Amino acid sequence: MVHQQSGHGHSHGGGPGGNERRVLLALVLTAGFMIAEVVGGLLSGSLALLADAGHMLTDAVALALTWVAFRLARRPSDQRRSFGYHRFEVLAAFVNGLVLFGIAGWIVIEAARRLGDPVPVLAGPMLVIATLGLLVNIAAFLVLRGGSDNLNLRSAVLHVLGDLLGSVAAIGAALVILATGWFPIDPILSVLVALLVLRSAWAVVRQSTHILLEGTPEGIDGGAIAAAVRDGVAAVTEVHHVHAWSLTAERRMVTLHATVAADTDRDDTLGQIRTLLERQFGIGHATIQLERASCDDHCGR
Repeated sequence: MVHQQSGHGHSHGGGPGGNERRVLLALVLTAGFMIAEVVGGLLSGSLALLADAGHMLTDAVALALTWVAFRLARRPSDQRRSFGYHRFEVLAAFVNGLVLFGIAGWIVIEAARRLGDPVPVLAGPMLVIATLGLLVNIAAFLVLRGGSDNLNLRSAVLHVLGDLLGSVAAIGAALVILATGWFPIDPILSVLVALLVLRSAWAVVRQSTHILLEGTPEGIDGGAIAAAVRDGVAAVTEVHHVHAWSLTAERRMVTLHATVAADTDRDDTLGQIRTLLERQFGIGHATIQLERASCDDHCGR
């Protein structure tokens, strides 16, 4: 039996340097305004502001982690890490998602305590700080949304979006308190924001966990790949041992064995298979093992 492997072509996601700069700018905006929200929350007594400030603190850490992940992903592969450091992006997204779970849990617990024992809130300062925070969060959100589709960047966007929703909730709570003096609206809106953040965090954690466990990429089916290669490449008579996974959300990979006739032009066949995988499945990195068909299959034909 003859074995041959294809070269390893890599398909890199667009704009890594741009994503890195966007995250750094969002980090500066978030960390810079966080101090103002902490002071405003303490002075006004608003849980919504303090929750948003706490969220911004963890977001600053999360954005810093995201930025480090993009920096590490640029490092070349070495003897210990043959695929480089791209997987660190997925790990950063996973950690960021778990942090969002913790934030949401803290907000819910604190809100429940305040509903049982309402705390007076200075609605005027709360409204001013929340409005400024909303403007800062909108700016950071727009900066990040302009980047390329990337799981690590998406987790950073969710952090900033959570801050944005927190600012909206704080503004709404301040307006209600100014109009009616009803203080429970502050923790109630905080819980609604926490639930929205939790829903988004779950999506990031679920996808990053799937990638870390080397699950089959969404929309990819091993049987479909085998059938497409068998039907689309004339020299291939059988395809087996198909394994598909992702290095990151943008970098799909596959290994497979393909049985071909003894007189097949192996380089041409490998090229056809790689082209088919790229065009039909978006797989830019394939390890293909060609196997010669047995004599029983071809002798006498």
